[in-house]
Amino acid sequence: MMGGHHAASGAAAWVAVTASTPIAFGWYPVSDASVFTGALVCAGAALLPDADHHSGTIANSLKPVSNVVVKGIEAISGGHRKGTHSILGIAVFTAIAWALSFLSIDTGTEEFGAILIGPGIMCVLLVAFALKALKITRDTKIFPWTMSVTLAVLIAIFAPEEWYWMPFSVALGCIVHVLGDLITTAGVPLLWPLKFRSPYWMRNKRGIELDWMWRTGGNLSVPIIGDAGSVREWILLVPISLYAIVGIVWALLNQMGYDTMAVWYQVVALFPG
Repeated sequence: MMGGHHAASGAAAWVAVTASTPIAFGWYPVSDASVFTGALVCAGAALLPDADHHSGTIANSLKPVSNVVVKGIEAISGGHRKGTHSILGIAVFTAIAWALSFLSIDTGTEEFGAILIGPGIMCVLLVAFALKALKITRDTKIFPWTMSVTLAVLIAIFAPEEWYWMPFSVALGCIVHVLGDLITTAGVPLLWPLKFRSPYWMRNKRGIELDWMWRTGGNLSVPIIGDAGSVREWILLVPISLYAIVGIVWALLNQMGYDTMAVWYQVVALFPG
């Protein structure tokens, strides 16, 4: 799946899981401000598994730091669509986010107290990834740094309690990414570093043969959208992207004091029954 589509899927997943609106599930409710900021962070987290690609979106999002980080991850994970696209990779990224959530600086003042700089660092990186993938930023030297750092600093100083959802956001984004690549032709190595042949029951000629799901090298694939960047992928991601936009705008309007539910009831009233 393409980088921008991974980011859009991450933002949509965050809205669906966290927003308390009629168009979302609200399984992990957060404030309206966190729906907006979390959508950007989760969009960036949905690109993390591609941190194994030296010429991918992440590598070019926050130069020169991103180049160095990506080369290291690429070497450790074994290359593109290897370790970072597995259950183990999701667990490692989540563990890093959880560990960073404890990194803080005590300002010694009652006004600001302890500032959580760990989540702030994660925010800078993930928001920059999202802005690059969604083509919001073109200048790879100044604007991504400015936007990402500004957002992270504002939250870290004035609303540090918003950071409690950071590990969950990273986990959700990584899961969405892996699922997105799972439904492409190439698939993903879910059980990396282990490699297995397709299980016997998948090759059972007397029943339903599912051996086609097992790719060379142990990748598992359910190629619903075919190759990455296919027409089917675009057809799927257009409504997903629109959903993310609606959810984010809804949260922003709520934050600004608009009665969005009143508008929702008026719209529902237009479709009786």
